[in-house]
Amino acid sequence: MKSRDSLIRLKRFQVDDKRRQVTQIETMIADFERMADELDRQIVEEEQRVGVTDIAHFAYPTFAKAAMQRRDNLKGSVDGLKEQLASAQSQLAEAFEELKKVEMLEERNVERERQSENQRSQAEMDSIGLAMHLRAG
Repeated sequence: MKSRDSLIRLKRFQVDDKRRQVTQIETMIADFERMADELDRQIVEEEQRVGVTDIAHFAYPTFAKAAMQRRDNLKGSVDGLKEQLASAQSQLAEAFEELKKVEMLEERNVERERQSENQRSQAEMDSIGLAMHLRAG
């Protein structure tokens, strides 16, 4: 019984850990996307301030070029994190399935034990009833 309880606790811990990983990756993706959007806004503002939107133009702002590079790096990181997220979600689903299997096995074992106890109890009551019937008769 203790080993089953320990196994269930372990599986629940694994599910919780995978859930935390998924949440952490989702948070990082949201943060990086927010930062990339902010850089996009800054690029547009800088282009409007200088009046040059052609990247190839000699007067294109250096700040805007650097911001573009940072934005592109963030978007690349987001793409990599999305791959990690898909993997983490898959691992979470697997861990959840394993937990459900262990919980279902535990429920079956508990039900079997309950039925066995009921049968023992009924057999005991039957023998008591038979003994009383024999004494009375």
